[in-house]
Amino acid sequence: MQQTDNQAAAIDVALWQYPENEGDEKRWMRSLSSNELERAATYRFVRDRTSFIAGRYLLRQRLGVHTQTPPDKLVLVADAYGKLKVAGHDGLQFSLSNADGLVAVAIASGCERIGIDCERADAEIEAAALESYCRLDERRWLDRVPAGERPRAAVALWTLKESHLKALGVGLRQDPRSVGFSWQDSIPILVRSGEPDRQWHHRLIESGSQHVVALAVRSQSRAPDIRVRMFQDESMPSE
Repeated sequence: MQQTDNQAAAIDVALWQYPENEGDEKRWMRSLSSNELERAATYRFVRDRTSFIAGRYLLRQRLGVHTQTPPDKLVLVADAYGKLKVAGHDGLQFSLSNADGLVAVAIASGCERIGIDCERADAEIEAAALESYCRLDERRWLDRVPAGERPRAAVALWTLKESHLKALGVGLRQDPRSVGFSWQDSIPILVRSGEPDRQWHHRLIESGSQHVVALAVRSQSRAPDIRVRMFQDESMPSE
């Protein structure tokens, strides 16, 4: 979908702290395709399987709203790099991320690319890992962050980079150090050759203390209109 120069891209972000019990999982599975069910069965650990099923359930629920299609009737197809699209709706951009206890979906109209990533805020990142994804200027920035805030800041930086690489459709096949960030008024800014890239918009989204969520949007127009909601599963049977 094309946009005019003065039209902001509309971004719908849904966050879901899903329950973890067998009854809910079985209900969510009714919306999934046979391929998704087969993939779910390959997960060795129950926690990972539940996270995958919850993510696909949320994705189908939100895409169903945007396409006015029953969630179980949506046909999701993957390109050569595994990036999903909705058959018959090539202009619809979306991204999905799973972390322990949280799934996040971003759906966009009027933008070129979108990526979302969520991670546990208490994830431990070793010094060697920092060097593998941080540029020198980013490591210097982290060194200036107060010690008590540094672990979460490191996770936030990683989440920003992964959301950007997901938006590009390359994931970790591209070196995370090829993506650099600076900060302007507490907003992350993508930097290329020392200059801000104004076609990209990055945000850290408030999701509570347990997770960090980052959004990446490429849009030729002004800053996108981002609407964040906590998903409520309206299909849950009433007691």
